[in-house]
Amino acid sequence: MIRVLVVDDEALIRTGFQHILNAAGDIEVVAAVSGRQALAEVGRLHPDVVLLDIRMPDVDGLTVLERLRALPSPPIVAMLTTFDTDEYVAAALRMGAAGFLLKDTDPEHLALQVRTLAADGVVLSPKVTSTVVDGYLAGRTPEGGLIKRLSAREREILVLLADGLSNGEIAARLYLGVGTVKDHVSAILTKLEVSGRVQAALAAERAGLLRDRR
Repeated sequence: MIRVLVVDDEALIRTGFQHILNAAGDIEVVAAVSGRQALAEVGRLHPDVVLLDIRMPDVDGLTVLERLRALPSPPIVAMLTTFDTDEYVAAALRMGAAGFLLKDTDPEHLALQVRTLAADGVVLSPKVTSTVVDGYLAGRTPEGGLIKRLSAREREILVLLADGLSNGEIAARLYLGVGTVKDHVSAILTKLEVSGRVQAALAAERAGLLRDRR
């Protein structure tokens, strides 16, 4: 059972996500709360995944994200957004958000996205704009140079990671052990100088690996 905490300032959004996710047999929304309650509820309930509104009037979603990431065993955190403010999205990427879900995500896809997050996969809405990617990567070493640090196997794994596959799925696809894939992913993050899978996926996109693959 995947335990999920929904954090949003709008009761309608919280209730909607709760009903949709609880209808999936393998997902349980353990609480749906406002921003001010988020940290206390994470400490009390220890959810696997937190769906966190990126902008809330009572407390900044980025502040909550920063505090969650500082926990000894932080949950996986994905941001809920309407993508109306690119600078917030870029900041969340730098702080280690595991993905982004639009608040109007198709209910049929929502449970799948949560499962992907829980399995250490990458969830990025196709509506993530080039402006968001540019904002995240601004000021970084050109990603083409960083990509050159990767071995052929690491590039192969990076492409699958960017497609949203979990370590287990990558292992099955490439006939590798899960531990071997974990080691490769760790090496990829180090060589690309990023802190998470989402950042690595965006670097792959900007470097043209996904375009070349297509």
